[in-house]
Amino acid sequence: MKHFSAVDYVIFAVLLVASAGIGLYYAFSGGRQRTTQEFLLADRSMSCLPVSLSLLATFQSAVAILGAPSEIYANGTQYWFLGCSYFLGLLIPAHIFIPVFYRLRLTSAYQYLELRFNKTVRICGTVTFIFQMVVYMGVVLYAPALALNAVTGFDLWGAVLAMGLVCTLYTTLGGLKAVIWTDVFQTVVMFAGQLAVIVVGAHQAGGISEVWRRAQNGSRIAGLDLNPDPLERHTFWTLGVGGIFLMLALYGVNQAQVQRYLSSRTEKEAIMSCYVVFPCQQIVLTLGCLMGLVMFARYGEDSPLDKGYVSSNDQMVLYFVMDVLQDLPGLPGLFVACLFSGALSTISSAFNSLATVTMEDLIKPHFPAMTETRATLLSKGLALAYGLVCLAMAYIASLMGSVLQAALSIFGMVGGPLLGLFCLGMFFPWANSVGAVSGLLAGLVMAFWVGIGSFVSRFPAAVPSTTAPDVGNLTTVASFVKAKTRPTGLNALYSLSYMWYSAHNSTTVVVVGLIVSLLTGPMKEKDVTPGTVYPILGNLLFFLPERYKEKLCCVTPLEDKVQGCIRLHAIDNNGVLCLAEDNEGEDGEQKETKGETQAVQETTL
Repeated sequence: MKHFSAVDYVIFAVLLVASAGIGLYYAFSGGRQRTTQEFLLADRSMSCLPVSLSLLATFQSAVAILGAPSEIYANGTQYWFLGCSYFLGLLIPAHIFIPVFYRLRLTSAYQYLELRFNKTVRICGTVTFIFQMVVYMGVVLYAPALALNAVTGFDLWGAVLAMGLVCTLYTTLGGLKAVIWTDVFQTVVMFAGQLAVIVVGAHQAGGISEVWRRAQNGSRIAGLDLNPDPLERHTFWTLGVGGIFLMLALYGVNQAQVQRYLSSRTEKEAIMSCYVVFPCQQIVLTLGCLMGLVMFARYGEDSPLDKGYVSSNDQMVLYFVMDVLQDLPGLPGLFVACLFSGALSTISSAFNSLATVTMEDLIKPHFPAMTETRATLLSKGLALAYGLVCLAMAYIASLMGSVLQAALSIFGMVGGPLLGLFCLGMFFPWANSVGAVSGLLAGLVMAFWVGIGSFVSRFPAAVPSTTAPDVGNLTTVASFVKAKTRPTGLNALYSLSYMWYSAHNSTTVVVVGLIVSLLTGPMKEKDVTPGTVYPILGNLLFFLPERYKEKLCCVTPLEDKVQGCIRLHAIDNNGVLCLAEDNEGEDGEQKETKGETQAVQETTL
């Protein structure tokens, strides 16, 4: 077992104090979080760079920092091709989801579902998201603390409580502004920690060229695998195409990310933040791959896991860090600060997004007369409550042992159906509310059937794991078992690569939703709230005669729907549906005129 020096503890403490300090600064400066707009949406005043770094940090959690290098060490660099999915995975949200969400002036992404369908669909979406994030929070908090405890003897519950309480403090006091700026600080720490380990580790191995040579000799440098078999765990198609749907579920419709887009000053800055995330994501992925190769250069096939120094793959990264940096006081502390920065950024985003959807979707609609002061106070109380729930979930995660991996799989299984629900509403004008609810339920049933079936069918052969990979490298237990013969029947379904889960589940929602909608009476274009449908069908079917396009509800482009001075459904500050008139003004600006809410929409796509 390796041990921390006093300098390491100091660096770790400085991270927590700095994060708490940023929260306190925003609690007592500027708008002082006195309104729900200030607390939940940073007063829609954020610029592109902090938003993009916060987008990056939100799902670059501690378990990703532990998971990616372990994946590369064990299975080679094939995982790097996930980077190919980032391009479309960020381009589609930038030019399709952000314009729709931003122009509707939403606070919660699930308000869109009520505008497009009805209140029932909105509540179903909200409850599904809350379940998804609550499960994920406990795992993200507990997993790195457990790995740290196993390798260094660092007090397990001391680390959990320190992270949970600091995170709750700055999220509750400082609101979204504090969350975004602590994300920026924590992203810098994450880069610094990973870079320090790679530089020192490569130097000790004899330079980066020697690292590459050893990786090649050990068959860890993978070529382009174009095998189209969806049961193969990692190929170019599973990572590069299946990964697009995973990225869309994360960066397109997840409330934690949508909230950051909506906090931007303008729609253009929100779109630019997506573009800035792309190179940052590539750098993060490359750093994870390099660390895995440096690990292989140091240990080769003779891994610490085989020697019994650690009990799971995911503890290997921390063992490697402590091994490489043991003669350099302070650097182990920097990496652990990097690790816990990942956890803090993910958890704080979860608190804030959960408080937002609970307030906007479940409370405000029932209390339309609630004052702004009381609503803000209640939002802070919700953030605090979710912080305590997170600690409780971490305790439950501690009782689950190797089932941690199954718990994290739930996050991936729920993300796909939610993506399908938004795609159904945004791209198919004739989809109705009955179809939406039916599709969501079918998607969730299919997701849990395949996900849990895969876990249970492989359970006897599973390697016990104390931590789990991030959503970005979500693995099922199938990753540990290489089938010698191609599975058939249900086993083939259970053997589906985890990278196809999001695509499979979202497609189920869309197909079932469309079939049910057509059977129960499809919606007509005049019944669809203007601005809630992206005209993708109109663009794809441009060659059809007008009368056929009218039947398919794909005649009017998005900009025309918003351009004319038509009556547009908007959502006022209390989350209540009202009718508003378009007035001229700056893009994305909201005005008060004669007591009515005026939603001023950008007129060009």
